[in-house]
Amino acid sequence: MTDTHCHLNHGRMADDLPSVMERALRAGVMRFVVIGFDLPTSLAAVAMAQAHASVWATVGIHPHDASDYDGAAEARLRDLAEHPRVVAIGEMGLDYHYDFCPRRDQERAFRSQLALAKECGLPIVVHCREAHDDTLALIETDGGAGVMHCWSGSAEDAARSVSLGLYIGVGGVVTFKNRGDLARSVVSTPRDRLLIETDAPYLAPAPYRGKRNEPAYLPLIAQELGALTGLSAVEVGALTDGNADRLFTRMSAAAERHV
Repeated sequence: MTDTHCHLNHGRMADDLPSVMERALRAGVMRFVVIGFDLPTSLAAVAMAQAHASVWATVGIHPHDASDYDGAAEARLRDLAEHPRVVAIGEMGLDYHYDFCPRRDQERAFRSQLALAKECGLPIVVHCREAHDDTLALIETDGGAGVMHCWSGSAEDAARSVSLGLYIGVGGVVTFKNRGDLARSVVSTPRDRLLIETDAPYLAPAPYRGKRNEPAYLPLIAQELGALTGLSAVEVGALTDGNADRLFTRMSAAAERHV
């Protein structure tokens, strides 16, 4: 299985990272897409990808840090994106729940990174919280293929996302008792547009909710997605691995070269 969105570059993973990765491998998680969310973590993600054959990286600036996005930051991301183990631009997007940055700054940084992804020929990793209409409108005008990370929208929003060339990232929230309409949203999504992710160290699935998340818990998400779709966890793993390969073409191309 592939954890398509985790933060092994997060400080909460630093003390026992080798053990975290070993537990994940024992659980059947064979690949990790480590997500950059500011310049330091983007650099760390690339360094981890260089050091571990199972790790791939993305580079980007999260909406919480959108006010820090300027020409120098964009130039650094552009340089990092040339690395062969960088598979996407992001995590980028809009967050209207916390509004840690002014919305005009969030939009500016988001649009700039959408343009950068097009320039680099890479997919996008999108953070969207309580901002689906604006997020999808910007992707419709400025964006391309990618993944809506940690999906929380309606079935209608999911259908619109798919129509724009996006995949739906299913995380630990799908295992929560209070997941609301998420199950219907996931079931209505075409199977060839589903990905699984942990967002470690955040949003651990049940029964670990409230604890630090880690990639070893990815099978719990696969099991729940399987229960919703009528597939086994093994089938979910194979399905979403294939979907990840289609989206993250640098990752799949590297695998083909080593066959």
